[in-house]
Amino acid sequence: MTESILIKIAALNDLDGIIKLQTANQISHGGTLSGQLTADQIQEMMTDMPQIIAVVNNEIAGFLLTTSQSVNNKRKVPIVDAMSASYSGSEDSYIYGPICVSQNQRGKGLAQLMFKELLRLEPNREGILFIKSDNEASLKAHEKMGMHKVSSFRFNDANFDIFTYLFP
Repeated sequence: MTESILIKIAALNDLDGIIKLQTANQISHGGTLSGQLTADQIQEMMTDMPQIIAVVNNEIAGFLLTTSQSVNNKRKVPIVDAMSASYSGSEDSYIYGPICVSQNQRGKGLAQLMFKELLRLEPNREGILFIKSDNEASLKAHEKMGMHKVSSFRFNDANFDIFTYLFP
């Protein structure tokens, strides 16, 4: 059976699916996400920048969330503040992430497809992200997408690498 894959900008009616996937991929559930955003925070992000989702067979199988520096500066997210203290980026930069793909859809290129859509929508802007230094799969995936390490930081007894990209 061929899977139906749709990459699109998330709408409000996608919020529950994003939250469900985010919850399933928290460290406490065996995942690798380093933080958890509330529905209100994601909704605010939706009004600010494109939030990209991958829908496979009518189910949200991936998300790529983004936050402008102006929205980020309105809230205090300690891990993001630690990243920004180590590398702040250009004036028009934005925060890339979190990105998440459901366990049964990993390795099928969904992360790259969502990233490609983000670049189409936000060309010529620097994206900044952090990855836990021991998350080999994520580090390799992001390097494969053309991102490069610019710094690192320590937060809550864990090491993180900061990556950036700027594509036309």
